[in-house]
Amino acid sequence: MTGIGLILVILVGVIFIVVATAKWKLHPFLSLLFASFIVGIAAGLPFKTIIESLNNGFGGLMGYIGIVIVCGTIIGTILEKSGAAFRMAEVVLRLVGEKRPQLAMSLIGAVVSVPVFCDSGYVILSSLKKSLAKRAKVTIASMSIALATGLYATHVLVPPTPGPIAAAGNLGASDYLGTVILLGLIVSIPCIIVGYLWALKAGSTISVEGEDEEQASYDEVIAGFGKMPSTFKSFAPIVIPILLIGLSSFLSFLEWKSWAADFFLFIGQPVVALIIGVLVSFSLLPAFNEETLTGWINEAIKDAAGILLITGAGGAFGGIIKATPVADYIQKIADGGETGGIAFLLIAFAIAAALKTAQGSSTAALVITSSLIAPLLPVLGIEGAVPLTLVVMAVGAGAMTVSHVNDSYFWVVTQFSGMKVTDAYKAQTTATLLQGITAILTTVLLWVILV
Repeated sequence: MTGIGLILVILVGVIFIVVATAKWKLHPFLSLLFASFIVGIAAGLPFKTIIESLNNGFGGLMGYIGIVIVCGTIIGTILEKSGAAFRMAEVVLRLVGEKRPQLAMSLIGAVVSVPVFCDSGYVILSSLKKSLAKRAKVTIASMSIALATGLYATHVLVPPTPGPIAAAGNLGASDYLGTVILLGLIVSIPCIIVGYLWALKAGSTISVEGEDEEQASYDEVIAGFGKMPSTFKSFAPIVIPILLIGLSSFLSFLEWKSWAADFFLFIGQPVVALIIGVLVSFSLLPAFNEETLTGWINEAIKDAAGILLITGAGGAFGGIIKATPVADYIQKIADGGETGGIAFLLIAFAIAAALKTAQGSSTAALVITSSLIAPLLPVLGIEGAVPLTLVVMAVGAGAMTVSHVNDSYFWVVTQFSGMKVTDAYKAQTTATLLQGITAILTTVLLWVILV
């Protein structure tokens, strides 16, 4: 099958994924696998090719991104359980100052969510948010929105959070992870600012039930964590891998040839850098025993398992699409001048936004969209560190748009902030819409400037 018919078959596969995950509540792993078979058979691929494409797509992606995802999850779990995430929050608060509490919460969220899932980060920092709201005499809702949007911005845009790592792997940008981190931080900044401004505007008009009740003081919240790790130890598991990856990217750009350059290129590979990050995070463990070395790590691996399966199934789905002649058809369209880089960014954004809105998971939207569009990149001439990274950002922007009742993060924010659902729609859902639009506009602007 070729031409429009093939495009329609792939579209049916995508619609099946959306309906299966959003309406039938089928796990995205199975939705992706079933869709792979549907597209492969309907496209007329030989049965042997379907099996080979599934296996190669799944295994190939896991081969170079699986360990990275697991290591990132282990680091996040240790930061969460050791109190290091809270120490990072305290440091940011001291730097920003208590006169701008909403800005402090936005930045705290942005820092903590780089290694820690936004859901967990919100739960961890919820008590801090309430005590600071009382101390600064601002509404809890404004602090809730600021924290939620700060967490959300880096969660979908900046590795080593698993979603952006998986998207980078699908799109062939895993060798440029330093660039993904750098541009992810750049794109996330206006998103954080927009979330902060929305927190000031919308949060001041929302009243939370029980807001006037006695809350634990800031000092009491700090004391509740007991002895926390030092600032250096807390930041080291995140900062050291990022620096190593960044240095490796810089040396690759300069094309230096020496033993020392080869060594730093080696330790700057994402898988090696994240393993080093795991080893560094061991300094945060309160004790080296079965509870920490087995229990905490086992919990992290369980958290990573679902992401690994979805990511691998996304790779399998992408493998099936690559096996079809759709790339040739897209090449004809591209040669006809009917599409371009910016148009492709907007298409990637729209697909991810549709998936996010329909089925709720940002990570699933990142994985599915990136695996769907990956086969189209070579035929459109989109290659190299910056162009591929900006495609990752476009997909991430879509995966932000929007968080509502089918998103677990929406309910975490709603329940831990005390907001009514109607108020949460005004606060959280609108905020994520604004953030997603801001992210894609920033990405398009960077494309115009850099590509």
